[in-house]
Amino acid sequence: MQLITKKSEEFLFKYLNNASPTGFEYPGQQIWLDYVRPYVDDYHVDNYGSVYGVINPDAKYKVVIEAHADEIAWFVNYISDDGFIQVIRNGGSDQIIAASKRVNIHTKKGIVKGVFGWPAIHTRRGDRANLTPKIDNIFIDVGAKNKEEVLEMGIHVGCVITYPDELDILNDRYYYGRALDNRMGGFCIAEVARLLHKNKKKLDFGLYVVNAVQEEVGLRGAGMIANTIQPDVAIVTDVTHDTNTPLMVKKTMGDVKAGNGPSLTYGPAVQNNLLNMIIDVAEKNNIDFQREAASRSTGTDTDAFAYSGKGVPSALISLPLRYMHTTVEMAAKSDVENVIRLIYETVLELRDGQDFRYIK
Repeated sequence: MQLITKKSEEFLFKYLNNASPTGFEYPGQQIWLDYVRPYVDDYHVDNYGSVYGVINPDAKYKVVIEAHADEIAWFVNYISDDGFIQVIRNGGSDQIIAASKRVNIHTKKGIVKGVFGWPAIHTRRGDRANLTPKIDNIFIDVGAKNKEEVLEMGIHVGCVITYPDELDILNDRYYYGRALDNRMGGFCIAEVARLLHKNKKKLDFGLYVVNAVQEEVGLRGAGMIANTIQPDVAIVTDVTHDTNTPLMVKKTMGDVKAGNGPSLTYGPAVQNNLLNMIIDVAEKNNIDFQREAASRSTGTDTDAFAYSGKGVPSALISLPLRYMHTTVEMAAKSDVENVIRLIYETVLELRDGQDFRYIK
């Protein structure tokens, strides 16, 4: 079975390279929907921009496969009289990587380019020798003379700011760039829909292919969409940390490595019968996988689905990722393919009305 085709990868690059910050996901959602639409019977968009395609929309039993569409970003928070811009986070943006990065400021007039400036090493002496980027000291320079010129560019408080870094391939082995968290997951579920259509697979339940918004600020889109769909089963895909790079602590973070397959999470929000079924599917189809544990919440949309309504059997299939929340996030191409395979084969294993309760 051919997984990622040339056309698929063209979509991936278009989708990943488009800016879709939290709360402003709609341009990326349109790209995703345009790709998925030929492979589903119907689709819906909610008020905040979550999109889902449906296969067998009249079926009573509903299965969700889900990813989130938003990427971390910044907001313009203050413009000084001399034209420098202070920011606040939109999602979990990391101030440590900001200094010297190029940025795109999104305005009604279009993109305004800028940079996160930073004092040269020669000037950081004495008590400033250990100066590090913090939220209250990073700033953006757009080359303006003063505040008035910044405003004339169309920049105002509340404008969203993204990085322009684009997707690329490293050593023919890794995808790398910004926003792999988690538009790579959106790519994976779109490919599952494509493969079901291509291989003419008939399902006896409704499959909801969900690309949710606002995960980075508290699983908000998934919470809304779970209430809308009221699914019977939810399989979520997101990213997890590759803990085998320098400065990571495996004793506390677990042992997950890019290239060794998707990671399956154990935790209170994960329904064990569903998880065990996914493990069985992986073993039957010779799909490499890894294991990790979440002591309380998974921190992903799995939690939103699991605890919605009367409780939804939910599981998490994670893509190992290096350097999360940077502009050089890295994922092994083989892991991306295996996430797609594992979700696809699990969907084929599910049955209408399947009961995952522990006690019957």
